[in-house]
Parts: sequence; structure tokens; C-alpha cells
Amino acid sequence: MYSGLSNEDIVRHLSTEPFYTVSEVADGLNLEVYVIGGYVRDLFLNRPSKDIDIVVVGSGIELAKAVARKMGKNSHLSVFKNFGTAQVKSGEWELEFVGARKESYTRDSRKPIVEDGTLEDDQNRRDFTINAMALCLNKADYGCLSDPFDGLADLANLTIRTPLEPDVTFSDDPLRMMRAVRFASQLGFYLDPDTFDAIARNRERIGIISKERIADELNKIILSARPSIGFDLLDKSGLLPLIFPELSALKGAETKEGIGHKDNFSHTLMVLDRLCRHSDNLWLRWSALLHDIAKPVTKRWDNRLGWTFHNHNFVGERMIPGIFRKMKLPTNDRMRYVQKMVNLHMRPIGLADDEVTDSAIRRLLFDAGDDIDDLMLLCEADITSKNPDKVRRYLNNFRLVREKLAEIEEKDRVRNFQPPVSGEEIMTTFGLPPSKPVGLIKEKIKNAILDGVIPNEYEAARQYMLQQAEEMGLKPV
Repeated sequence: MYSGLSNEDIVRHLSTEPFYTVSEVADGLNLEVYVIGGYVRDLFLNRPSKDIDIVVVGSGIELAKAVARKMGKNSHLSVFKNFGTAQVKSGEWELEFVGARKESYTRDSRKPIVEDGTLEDDQNRRDFTINAMALCLNKADYGCLSDPFDGLADLANLTIRTPLEPDVTFSDDPLRMMRAVRFASQLGFYLDPDTFDAIARNRERIGIISKERIADELNKIILSARPSIGFDLLDKSGLLPLIFPELSALKGAETKEGIGHKDNFSHTLMVLDRLCRHSDNLWLRWSALLHDIAKPVTKRWDNRLGWTFHNHNFVGERMIPGIFRKMKLPTNDRMRYVQKMVNLHMRPIGLADDEVTDSAIRRLLFDAGDDIDDLMLLCEADITSKNPDKVRRYLNNFRLVREKLAEIEEKDRVRNFQPPVSGEEIMTTFGLPPSKPVGLIKEKIKNAILDGVIPNEYEAARQYMLQQAEEMGLKPV
């Protein structure tokens, strides 16, 4: 939360490394230098940060090289000549150096035409007032705040606002529309009405932004304390159907013959927020966002049952690779984890409805493997009924499911298990090549263990193999 800082407070905060070194080196080179942007914002919000943006009226690369030399072997310098920037890493600090500049844009690109500029030029090009504040590091004005757009007032009022005319800001660089929503979600701030209206007017401009940059902003929204703030703003501004139409399709409730279904968009955001209280796992949060993603395509009206969404978990699992590819999200084990969560998210709820059997618990453990605890967190977050008795009953049943999971795992060790008898042993025992009978025997052994017919032990599994093979007319060689 915003905290007012006196000039003495600011000077005291900046009178440590690495600020003192930057100040000393800049004065030695007769360069005007400032801390700017997110670090200054977070200082006033009392949010810890180790990423420091340094703007220099002159060459940012020249100052970075000199600072790295001064810091010696404890620092690491990276220079990015094409961008006119440099980075110095020292311990836990990361300092980004850039020369003050002014920018202009062409209509079909967010890449600016850059010229050297003053501090004022550099502040004019910043995305939001709260990111345009700068603190001087030169000894003569050490710690003095430059705040031309009244960013401090916007911090105090929890407001996201552009420094200049918002239509120009967002048309020039449409990614700033996503950043506005992201900061609102991360900080719990409001969008200034003129800023919000400009996002709505310029939403189609998001089409020139790469999928990777959009996905990066979405991930940051999802990782915020209450992602629903961000997704609600994306929806209300009209950005959501342009960047994530599958999620937008969840919106709306329909009533027929007096029977309605819930708004699955609102439900999804509620599930996501609830999950975020218990897990900061990005991909589990994606699972919450996508757990009902197939409900629009599986929705049917049944005269006997009312509204149904049969197999939405299986259909959702199949939709995820297409969504991840389109959004340039990783199509690796992280995607497969999300698929697994979406596929299985109904299973514990089904168990909570019925008497919990050992066999059902074994199969859930086998299918979920090491992700069983994540799955249970997702399923508990998915209980959003307005009926407190129903919520209490489900959560109590989930407690019983958790107890049973621990008991069965302790006794039967079925999490990630492989049948004690391998396919190779089956082939050797009966002189079989790789074939359907081998797979069938192995599957029978697995099911017998999961159903509790035999224990998860080698001798019991081998005897069961011999019995099943004999019924199939197979004899050991």
C-alpha cells in the first residue's frame, strides 16, 4: 500500500549500494542520472524490488561499463548495442542502464523510432504516471523526486493513468493496454476512466502484438493475488475475445423451461481466485482457468436432465494443445500437466458424492501420480456453490478422500506404480513376441492391483499372470 516518504526517507534508502556507486561514477563522468520506473513506484508502495532501472542523460552503455569496472569482479556486465542498453548484475541486484530518449511510432509497428532526449522526453514516453517518477542520483540533488504527471497522487488513489493522451499511448504501443490491466491486477488498482475508455477504443490494435508478449502479460495476470481483476478488465474492455476467445465463450447463463445454468466465466474466475490463496504454481493456476473450457462446446439441453456438459473434462483436455500452440505457451510437460488436471478435475468431486471405495482411491492415485495434491487443491477451489450446507458437505467429503489417499498410498504404494511383472517377463515366460496378449495380461495385472484383487507384490502378481494366461490358453515355455 502507498506510504508517504519524506526526502530524508528517500535519501536514507538510496544511501546504500548499488546507488552510491552509480552516483559516484556518474558525477565523475559529469552525467545526469536517475532511478526511474518500477523501482521508484515500488519504493513508495513498500514493495521490495531488486530490479533497478537507471536512465542517463547521455550514454547508458558508457555509464554501465564504468559502474561495472568500479564494482570489480563482483559484477557482471551485459551490453545490448542494438537497443542502446546495458545490464549490470551485482549480487542480488540487477541494474538496467539506458540513455534518456524520445520516441515516435509508425501505425503498423510498436517498434519506436528512437532519438536521444532529456529526462522530460524519457518520462513522456513512459506507459503510466506511476512508472514515470524518477529519483536523482547526482550528489547535488540526491534523492530529489521528479514527478511531472503527479504519479504520487495516482499511487495514493490506486489509479492507473497514462502520462499523455491515452489514445496516443495505446495506439503507439498496444502492449501497454495489456500492461495497464496487468498492473491493475497485480497492484489491486483501478483504471482511470479515460484510460479504460481508450483501451476499449483501441482494442483492435492488439493484433500487431506478438502472441509471446501477450502470453507473458497473461502469465503475470494469472500470477497476481486476484487474477479475476485482470480478466474482468480484459472482458469489459473487449480485449478478451480478441486474445482468448475460448475463455470469453464461457460468458453467459441460459434459462430454459425455468432451469438455468451458472455463468461459467464468473465461476472460472472464482475458482482461480480461490486456488490462488493456496498455490502460486503458474500451471496449476492455468489448469483452474481452463478446467471448464469445453463447457460451451459440450452444452446440451436434455428434457429429462436439464442442462448437461457431458465429457467436458475430456473435450477440454483435447482442446488444450491447440490453445497452447495458438498462444505460444510451452507445448511440453507443463502443457501435459495442465491436460492431466483438466481431465481429472471431476474425479475427486465424483468420489465426494459417493461412498469412497479403496478401488476408486487406488485408480485416482495411479492416474494422478505425484500431482494428486495439486489436483485436490483444484477440486476444493472448484466448490463454489452458494449453498453453505452443500459446500460444507463437499469439503468434509474431500477431507475423507484425503485421509483415504494417505491410507491407501501407505498400504498399497500405487502412486506412479508399474505392475510388478513386466511385459518382458510375460514374453519370456510364454515365448511370446510383442503382441496384444502381452498387453492384455499386463493390463489384467494392473487392474487386479488397483481393484484390490491382489496386493501390489511380485509373487502375487506372478501367480495372477499364470492364472490369467492359462485362461487364455497360454502355457509357460
